[in-house]
Amino acid sequence: MAKVHITDVVLRDGHQSLIATRMRTADMLPICSKLDSVGYWSLEAWGGATFDACVRYLREDPWERLKKLRKALPNSRIQMLLRGQNLLGYRHYSDDVVRAFVQKSADNGVDVFRIFDAMNDLRNLKVSIESVKAVGKHAEGTISYTTSPVHDIPYFVSLAKELESFGCDTIAIKDMASLLTPQVTGDLVKALREAVSLPIHLHAHATSGLASMSIQRAVDNGVSIVDGCISSFAEGASLPTTESIVAALKGTEYDTGLDIGLLQEISAYFRDVRKKYWQFESDFTGVDTRVLVNQVPGGMISNLSNQLKEQGALDRMDAVLDEIPRVREDLGFPPLVTPTSQIVGTQAVLNVITGARYKSVTNEVKNYLLGHYGKAPSVVDAEVRSLAVGDAQVIDCRPADLLTPEMDKLRNEVEGLVKNEEDVLTYAMFPDLAKTFLQERNAGTLKPEVLLNKEEVSSSESRSRFAPSEFNVTLHGETFHIKLTGSGHHGEDQRPFYVSVDGVAEEVVVETLSEIEVSGGGQSNGDAKKKSSRASGGSSRPRPSHPGCVTTAMPGTIVDVKVKVGDKVNAGDAVLVIEAMKMENEIQSAKAGVVVAINVTKGDSVTPDETLLEIQPD
Repeated sequence: MAKVHITDVVLRDGHQSLIATRMRTADMLPICSKLDSVGYWSLEAWGGATFDACVRYLREDPWERLKKLRKALPNSRIQMLLRGQNLLGYRHYSDDVVRAFVQKSADNGVDVFRIFDAMNDLRNLKVSIESVKAVGKHAEGTISYTTSPVHDIPYFVSLAKELESFGCDTIAIKDMASLLTPQVTGDLVKALREAVSLPIHLHAHATSGLASMSIQRAVDNGVSIVDGCISSFAEGASLPTTESIVAALKGTEYDTGLDIGLLQEISAYFRDVRKKYWQFESDFTGVDTRVLVNQVPGGMISNLSNQLKEQGALDRMDAVLDEIPRVREDLGFPPLVTPTSQIVGTQAVLNVITGARYKSVTNEVKNYLLGHYGKAPSVVDAEVRSLAVGDAQVIDCRPADLLTPEMDKLRNEVEGLVKNEEDVLTYAMFPDLAKTFLQERNAGTLKPEVLLNKEEVSSSESRSRFAPSEFNVTLHGETFHIKLTGSGHHGEDQRPFYVSVDGVAEEVVVETLSEIEVSGGGQSNGDAKKKSSRASGGSSRPRPSHPGCVTTAMPGTIVDVKVKVGDKVNAGDAVLVIEAMKMENEIQSAKAGVVVAINVTKGDSVTPDETLLEIQPD
């Protein structure tokens, strides 16, 4: 019997695709005994964006999550998604960091490492694969599937042959953006089966509505393992439904042998769990055939939606989706998968929000253009390269060959703050974010983001004529420090308010649906207006008043101040670096002149209505 095996992704890709990676470990553990008894080939439960989300939003230790899942799933292979030389971060790491990360992942419970590179530059996979084999675990070499003038079946077959030569145990086809059609799937699987002797594993998102048909064609042509997701976190931007795959193959020579009744019990549990995360649901995670053009992967769309919401720019989603394929073509058609999906997506957001293409270019795009992520699949637009990096030299070696060993340096930087090697690796992935996380963990003050209760949100709230600009909010016993840092205008009935929540910049757009008159306690209208003006924002930074006032296009956090008062700058010089949407963006001077005022320091939360730095033009 040519039995087909199933990997379920509910503990990782399912909630990453549909609720912005927000499922907490406490909601995973109660169902693990049933998941463990199903008989899956593997359970994808770690890696991808889960590491970032644990530290950034959930305030959980991702290594502790892995340990708990390992204990709760004694009979199951735990699978993780590893970005090759990027590991789980957004840059390349030195080889000693890669080896240490693989070792600790294996020590804490990972059995199967699905290893990919966003550029399909196999030089970036070799050390990861060697490290996995060295610790006696399963290495799954991965092809990041995409379509473009340079991506065809012979191209993917050549990748598979090289991955087999690296010592991989299986080959995965990773169709993160749901681009595979049934015909191409059959042809690709058949070609791979003829070219390599390894089992083929198919991972295909359902966004375009084609994945279930593609799975059938893959099975008919000899695929050994397919990915699915339990139905309550399946379909749309996620993966096809596990129960449906099992039902479709039942009674055939490919019968999975899985108990559909048990799977439905698991689905019922996750259906209730999902209700808790209603605030992270998105209108952009259903079936959407536009993905065949914009190629936004399932794991990115819910996060992109959430990030645009945080920027107060969710109404620009369609414009961003139209811009993404243009940016991708400019950059030489990279597959859109982390980190290139984030690199391309964030640049598209900047192009749309600033109203001018490449007026502002992220540091990550600059590094991409300089070859620091690997070799672009096709020719990069010369004008874009010139705008972003001028005539700077592009490297042609493996990017990590330019990196010196980092582990000792990383250990020294967080000495006294970390408890173990895992903490050092967390710091390696996200230095500023992890340092704060580790400090708060050690102090016992970690607070996860609030899960809002629908009933509480919809209940009537007390109203007063004047609101404070800085206050604490306590929800479910957790207290959050809120500071109003500014406000702006979107239109007659809409107004954005810029706030910081425990130091994290956020934007809230308030739309007036109805109005009531509130007693002013005998105050005249003139007095009321005057007081409202004074109370409209909590920021002490001045509003922009002339072209020398440097501002940001998006709310974010200051990462670096590159100038000091008295410095002379030219138009286009980088003066600040801001982190927004997980990407760093240099803010440039619009005018030549002298820096006369700096209103920010590293770590400050900033908003678009503020003067961050002032230049007296020549």
